[in-house]
Amino acid sequence: MSGPAVVLASGSKTRAEMLERAGVRVTLAPTAVDEEEIKLAARTEGIGVDEVAETLAELKAQRVTRKHPGALVIGADQMLECDGRWFDKPTGRDAAREQLKDLRGKTHRLVSCAVVVRDGERLWHQVDRARLAMRPFSDAFLESYLDQTGDGVLHSVGAYQLEGLGAQLFQRVDGDFFTILGLPLLPLLGFLRVHGVIGE
Repeated sequence: MSGPAVVLASGSKTRAEMLERAGVRVTLAPTAVDEEEIKLAARTEGIGVDEVAETLAELKAQRVTRKHPGALVIGADQMLECDGRWFDKPTGRDAAREQLKDLRGKTHRLVSCAVVVRDGERLWHQVDRARLAMRPFSDAFLESYLDQTGDGVLHSVGAYQLEGLGAQLFQRVDGDFFTILGLPLLPLLGFLRVHGVIGE
């Protein structure tokens, strides 16, 4: 089936693979957004994680849509909140270790948002949430986990990938699996189906 071109305003291999495996051919178009500045401003103004994720997702899509006229451009973002604190992707092994120590034994919230824009017009968006309870694992387990996962811990906001060894960090997960991976995939597929990208 041939429909409008679909562009993912991201360099995320995980999001691209989710879409490709679901039968959606996408072009990757990573874009630079000053997330720290936006998050700092949002904190100052008392804006919550849901709205921040939505703002970042739309900003990414709007930046890319100018270079892809007529295409459906997907912007996506994910936020992690625990005890009122926002977490970002760790910058290295030490940062990942400290982040996982802060999260262990606690329940945190993941918020994933996708926004679709075409020619500067926002057509659709979806915000979805999940709650994940991390078990109180030992320091020895943590070091073994970091050894085995290597740089993989740097690719996600929580320093884990639930589809791999990261599953061992948890005792309970409430929420959609795709949302946890970073994209509210099923609602997005519904939107793409309506717009002729995939079959009815």
